[in-house]
Amino acid sequence: MGFRSAFLDWRNRKIASPAFQRWAARFPLTRGVARKKAAETFDLAAGFVYSQVLAACVDIDLFRRLEGVCLTVEELSDETGLPPVGMERLLKAAAALKLIRKREGETYGLGERGAALLGNPSVFAMVRHHRALYADLADPLALLRARRSDTELARYWAYADSDRRLRAGAAEVTPYSELMAATQEMIAMTALDAFDISGHRMLMDVGGGSGAFLTAAAARVPELRLRLVDLPPVAELARDRFRTAGLAHRAEAIGQDMFASPLPAGADLISLNRILHDHDDEPVASLLASVRRAISPGGTLMVIEPMAGTAGAEPMGDAYFGLYLWAMGSGRPRTADELKAMLRTAGFTRIREAGTAQPLLTRVLVAEPVDI
Repeated sequence: MGFRSAFLDWRNRKIASPAFQRWAARFPLTRGVARKKAAETFDLAAGFVYSQVLAACVDIDLFRRLEGVCLTVEELSDETGLPPVGMERLLKAAAALKLIRKREGETYGLGERGAALLGNPSVFAMVRHHRALYADLADPLALLRARRSDTELARYWAYADSDRRLRAGAAEVTPYSELMAATQEMIAMTALDAFDISGHRMLMDVGGGSGAFLTAAAARVPELRLRLVDLPPVAELARDRFRTAGLAHRAEAIGQDMFASPLPAGADLISLNRILHDHDDEPVASLLASVRRAISPGGTLMVIEPMAGTAGAEPMGDAYFGLYLWAMGSGRPRTADELKAMLRTAGFTRIREAGTAQPLLTRVLVAEPVDI
């Protein structure tokens, strides 16, 4: 055992000691730290309750109801149909979580966290979607004993299973495509702010869903040609979006399984937007090799996704996505270094990170193909 491990074990024995805990809670120089750590530990135990308070607020559209106004318990009860006693209990819980705030005259208005959620409405879609995740996590040890294909998330994400992916129809792909589109705006803006795409002539978004990212890219670079590759029923959704957005003259959507068929050539910029972490190492390696063969000489690959080990957002990676993707039945969170190693193996060089304003939301790696 090295010195660091020995020190950590000694520290942990101290922290675990009830006598030390009582002393730390009373001693002036440690009292603040002890209280903060106690609160953090309680939040871990109570986290599910907090998330359900948020879910209840989303279900009754509380934050939009309070946008620019202050309402009483009775007024909100009348609007939502929730009995006053239940509404009061929910409002107090939401206020404690800073989602709303008690104002003058026994009224409630938005809190700082509720206001922030209004600026990112895609969170509402994810909160509703989390019901499936919570159902799968009802018995976490049962879930972790074996990766299963009968989970709520596995049924929801049709592309997670290779056999279902080939058979998926519009009824299976539309719900998750709409969810991805709803959560795409902030991610697209963050990625496009981090990396300037204006020097490229064609952007191919592999696994591009219903085309939300390409639509955002089109607004940035009016002369950019656009190509989307996804499963046939998903590509049809993208065609509809492109027609509605007036992009049909410079955007095409190709329906194919990106893992089963070679990717079309000709693009000098290829994006993989929240794709790699959804799949296991073998299919990811195969996809990156396919991208390397398809990309034009001197082109650029953008990898856009949340990454494990993100400073200040460590729980997002291995805690949240680690369990989410396990329940989904496919994929794993990867660090930036792991992704860089996979990119090098696939034949990419000059791999670098384009810093984003919200690394918790998404990070961006850019790479160029090795000259052959």
